[in-house]
Amino acid sequence: EVQLVESGGGLVQPGGSLRLSCAASGFTFSSKTMSWVRQAPGKGLEWVSRISSGGSNRWYADFVKGRFTISRDNAKNTLYLQMNSLKPEDTAVYYCALDNNYDTRGQGTQVTVSS
Repeated sequence: EVQLVESGGGLVQPGGSLRLSCAASGFTFSSKTMSWVRQAPGKGLEWVSRISSGGSNRWYADFVKGRFTISRDNAKNTLYLQMNSLKPEDTAVYYCALDNNYDTRGQGTQVTVSS
């Protein structure tokens, strides 16, 4: 059974940073492309970033390019999202998921950017 557990969210001021983690189990993590998606209050799921199984290829939504960095540690079965220069519009629940299968996402971690 696929299990994804996100953590690392919190309240941060505009311009601040957070590092999200996603602990994966129940599948061969090192063979799967992984994604981060988010859902802001009252809005639908929004793709944020994706990383290939080995980590050599990474893709970002335009609104996070240059600010967010996706990475993974296949030895630890863990996915990361380093978020810098955070903006109020980044406020959302952040989820990790298997590639573009967003139904596999975990419970999410809340990120609130506010002064």
